[in-house]
Amino acid sequence: MDTIERFRAAVEHRDADALEPLFAVAPRFFSPVKFRPFEGRELVLGVFGVLLRRVFEDFRYVGTLSGEAETDADEHADSHVLIFRATVGGRQIHGIDLIQLDEDGLISEFTVMVRPLSAVTTLGEAVHAGLVAEGLVPADA
Repeated sequence: MDTIERFRAAVEHRDADALEPLFAVAPRFFSPVKFRPFEGRELVLGVFGVLLRRVFEDFRYVGTLSGEAETDADEHADSHVLIFRATVGGRQIHGIDLIQLDEDGLISEFTVMVRPLSAVTTLGEAVHAGLVAEGLVPADA
């Protein structure tokens, strides 16, 4: 099973612990509600823990696309798009996870895009509350 298959299985089973070996040493997570990415393994894995344990209801992947794309570091990487649907705070969310793998086949960049705007707002509030509750960011961040 490759990194993307393992990632998908871990998320669908809400197994945040199974994600750790899938990420590069210094991954970056680009959120739809934050301008700067979350950086570093501990913080990125913490974000996933919050998403899987506190935020998403009935999360499911509904499609997959693969290819190559330029990363934020102006390099070309093995890229995958996982299309998802979920509920957050009673709002239906439709989105994609754009995953860039490094030369070792580990996740180096992860970008989430969601719609509609009302769901983005609800998602942002839920994630922030979870990150504060887990002690990963200060309440005023």
